[in-house]
Amino acid sequence: MFSEFAFAIFEKSISTYHIKDDVSQSFENLYPTDDIAHLLYRKNWIDTVQWHYEDIIRDPNINPTDALVLKRKIDASNQDRTDLVEYIDSYFMNKYQSVSIKKEATINTESPAWAVDRLSILALKIYHMNEEALRTDASQEHLKKCQDKLVILLEQKKDLSTAIDQLLHDIEQGNKYMKVYKQMKMYNDDELNPVLRGKK
Repeated sequence: MFSEFAFAIFEKSISTYHIKDDVSQSFENLYPTDDIAHLLYRKNWIDTVQWHYEDIIRDPNINPTDALVLKRKIDASNQDRTDLVEYIDSYFMNKYQSVSIKKEATINTESPAWAVDRLSILALKIYHMNEEALRTDASQEHLKKCQDKLVILLEQKKDLSTAIDQLLHDIEQGNKYMKVYKQMKMYNDDELNPVLRGKK
């Protein structure tokens, strides 16, 4: 199943990142460029670094100048994340391009890659909630809350994985069809963001 394949790659990315656990560490993709695993690994690495950016920027004692630099990094990371989602959707579009779409076929609320994006984030939630549930310096109350939340996250993983695999099966069978809208973000565009436009 694709969801199981993707989640294993996400786990590999997360565990590799946490060997150094440093947002400034260099990135090396473990998979060949012509493999979908290459995109999945890169996608989750971006998510993992951004997860830690978000932790750092919430430090109440962070230097304002450092915070602004970090905010710019988060903005860039969000753009990279969106780009990777589109690359992954292009993979699916290409894979299913020859499928005969049935007359009664319907469109899904989100593309396969955006569902995979949620699975990548969920992998991070599970990893870090498990860390919290195993802390030796936390109260029993904290550990119990985190263990309970972890159970829910694992159930969510099961449901989301099932939904992704079902969606891909439906597309493959022509019961659903893909329609991808390219990003139309306005805040990075000099012509669409009135603040940036005013700087000219």
